[in-house]
Amino acid sequence: MKLLAILSMLLVLWLIMAQSCMTFRVSDAEARLSFAKKGVTLAAHTITVNKFPLHYVQSGNDSFPTLVFVHGTPGSWNAFQDYLSDSTLLKHFRMISIDRPGFGYSNFGKALHLRQQSELIKPLFTLLDNHHPVWLVGHSLGGPMILQLAADNPGICKGLVIISGSNDPYAEKAEKWRPYLFKTPLNYFIPGAFRPSNEELWYLKNDLLDLKGDLRKVTCPVYFIHGRKDTWVPPENVDYTKRMLTGASVTHELWFPDGNHFIPWTKFDQIRDLLLQLN
Repeated sequence: MKLLAILSMLLVLWLIMAQSCMTFRVSDAEARLSFAKKGVTLAAHTITVNKFPLHYVQSGNDSFPTLVFVHGTPGSWNAFQDYLSDSTLLKHFRMISIDRPGFGYSNFGKALHLRQQSELIKPLFTLLDNHHPVWLVGHSLGGPMILQLAADNPGICKGLVIISGSNDPYAEKAEKWRPYLFKTPLNYFIPGAFRPSNEELWYLKNDLLDLKGDLRKVTCPVYFIHGRKDTWVPPENVDYTKRMLTGASVTHELWFPDGNHFIPWTKFDQIRDLLLQLN
């Protein structure tokens, strides 16, 4: 009986903690303070699109070309905080990083399909248009997200930078256990941002199949950055995407022989140097 009581108490504690831990997000006040310590001004905003809050942050000069960063899953805008606060990039770019719908402060917890996310993100480009070139930079699931944006909105950007992008619907086996979590009470045991992440990863296979036929609509230059030792998103994702991008004006590749899925952080200097070449 004592063991049962202890187990029951631990279960209740986990249920309580799971609602608030591992959210992968930082408050605007905390983020602004962190940037201020580096001498960088960070602006944070939330716009409403079809009654849906879309949160983003911005650094840099409004008269510069723009880099728009899109995080993977789970995650939030601060996955790219080192880029937004980098003194060299700030001399050349205005930088924006978004909380994808369902993450950060963009209606946290509600997972959506790629096309739905694209519809919600699109108005941001009109709002922030400064008549200078825009490049989209996406990591992991942010890769197919920026491909979806470019396919849905021809001309919305000058080019794409896909870092470790999970674009191939055939490269990874379907994880059939995922619905048993988000479609049952087991979902309450999943902590923080892993909840919407689990659900959107289940959607991703069909989303990528839907996107497959639209990739020919992408006509801008595309840069691929990938690690040869990425076991989360296999390198063959690059070959697949290049084959599908029949309308892209040009494609480039940057490979890291020893790189894994975390190259946005472990290979920061090299990726920053490539971004500087876009200007």
